[in-house]
Amino acid sequence: MPSMLVIATTAVPDHLRGALSRWTSEVVPGIFVGTVSARVRDQLWQVVTETVGNGAAVLIHPAPTEQGYAILTAGTRRRVPEDFDGLTLIRMTALQEVKNEQTPF
Repeated sequence: MPSMLVIATTAVPDHLRGALSRWTSEVVPGIFVGTVSARVRDQLWQVVTETVGNGAAVLIHPAPTEQGYAILTAGTRRRVPEDFDGLTLIRMTALQEVKNEQTPF
């Protein structure tokens, strides 16, 4: 049975956006919404994870959980979904410290 999905992308290759546009609608730049079967959803997500490159992506789809949905991520993101007693919460990671090279005076 088809169900709704949302895929949010950041800095992904244009060809990935084109592939997602074949099955979903890009309602705003980088946000794809569609109704597809679980098989198509899984195949789309496999393509996303293989081609995300330096970008990032998040998939949200219905699931038999307390919240009624599941969250999957690909790429490097500051927000990381964590399971906490059956609820998916978002953990914020620290910013990577930038190493400043000191120049001698």
